Amino acid sequence: MKLNRKLLESDFAFPTDVQVTRLPILPERIIQFGEGNFLRAFVDWMVHQANKQGLFNGRVVVVQPLPSGLVPQLNQQDGLYTLFLRGIQDGQVVEKKEVISSISRGINPYEDWESFLACAEKPEIRYVISNTTEAGIAYVPEEYREGVPLSSYPGKLTAYLYRRFRKFGPDPAMGMVVIPCELIDRNGDNLKSIVLQLAREWNLPAGFIEWVEKHNYFLNSLVDRIVTGYPRDQIDEITAYLGYEDALLDTGEIFHLWVIEGDVRFSEELPFHKVGLNVKWVPDMTPYRTRKVRVLNGAHTMTVPVAYLHGFDTVREAVEDELVGTYVRRGIFEEILPTLNMDAREINDFAQSVLERFQNPFIKHYWIDIALNSTSKFKTRVLPSIVEYTRIRGTAPPLLSFSLAALIAFYRGEKIEDGMLVGRRDKGIYRLRDDRESLLFFQEQWADFDGVTGSIDRLVRNVLANRSLWSMDLNEIPGLHERVARSLENIVEQGMAASVKQLLAK
Repeated sequence: MKLNRKLLESDFAFPTDVQVTRLPILPERIIQFGEGNFLRAFVDWMVHQANKQGLFNGRVVVVQPLPSGLVPQLNQQDGLYTLFLRGIQDGQVVEKKEVISSISRGINPYEDWESFLACAEKPEIRYVISNTTEAGIAYVPEEYREGVPLSSYPGKLTAYLYRRFRKFGPDPAMGMVVIPCELIDRNGDNLKSIVLQLAREWNLPAGFIEWVEKHNYFLNSLVDRIVTGYPRDQIDEITAYLGYEDALLDTGEIFHLWVIEGDVRFSEELPFHKVGLNVKWVPDMTPYRTRKVRVLNGAHTMTVPVAYLHGFDTVREAVEDELVGTYVRRGIFEEILPTLNMDAREINDFAQSVLERFQNPFIKHYWIDIALNSTSKFKTRVLPSIVEYTRIRGTAPPLLSFSLAALIAFYRGEKIEDGMLVGRRDKGIYRLRDDRESLLFFQEQWADFDGVTGSIDRLVRNVLANRSLWSMDLNEIPGLHERVARSLENIVEQGMAASVKQLLAK
């Protein structure tokens, strides 16, 4: 028995803890580029919540961005899927299960280009949502030919807007509200720039270009929810419990945040905040992006080498450890939060939610996966907090300085093999993925390390001076060199556990 509309409208007895809301067939009001796990557990879930309360009354038509994808399964299930949201909320383990019915259908534009473009002629479709991965919002030179599918997301969107312009002319009311969810900075601005570039290269009419510039709204947005997707290792057990098959079953965490930079009038058109969802319409999303990068991502990055060299493999087990957990909490509340110029209560609440997310028993986040490209991540996520803390306090922060020492120890590799640096901890060897130049640099620095007096000091001074890694000489930050050198010496001589214990005792 498969999940579809026939099953939904039958007298089938769904499990009592699976919420099922039988809504009428609603008009398509959103076109969405991307049919993957994230959008279905984020935006499409939000649309469903708004529909349940009669505040949006519209559905989503989904466009598959690549030649192969989930559209066949979506259409077989009439757009329906089951969503499990699981995690810790206010200190309590929470599980929410629901059948989501906000998707109307899916379109594969590579097989049915005309059906995709025909959506542009429906005046009620007003919004464009996308998540085509970070690589999706990129300029791809391609030729525009009538009736021929385009490969890139900006190309498809440009063709879609042009069809709408040809149908309705330069009518301001027919402009689209475009909200990309791709994880790149200023995603709306970047997408608009590429669309206009393609329109000019394709020699599309000046009136169309003016209409895109003036009457289509490309909004920058920031999304935050961990979506773990299809639970392959549990699906047999879940299917037996549900009593039906769901090829699109999706899982994610409880926490969610969508920050949209745009005119607040659009919040009345997309009234997600009115149904209790954590959606914020703001004139400038920069503080929220900074908060996420510094607190959530920064806490991950400052902890990766410490937890992994300590012997922990997953985020949860490290944060729940008394020693490493204290390191994480003190790092966030004593050294990261004081550098952020935001409402104290709001920033503290966010930090508490981050710690709850780290302890989610339903998510296994492996440190070695988070460790990918740790040097560039440290530069963008942790270094700004070090610089700002030092500016405020006059000396480098102890715990974040220790995290840099731990990073240097983490990159102590024996060799580079298959493009990865091979390191060793008490539990055995590990392999680090980063750009080759960074891996070679650390390998060379550790190769010169002989353990005699001054060797650590020289190694640290060389690492901190590498402008290609940090875009500045970190030796110029007051107190940083001394703290990092002393911490690295302790790590090398005593090991990570003893070094963290000594650090926290101060």
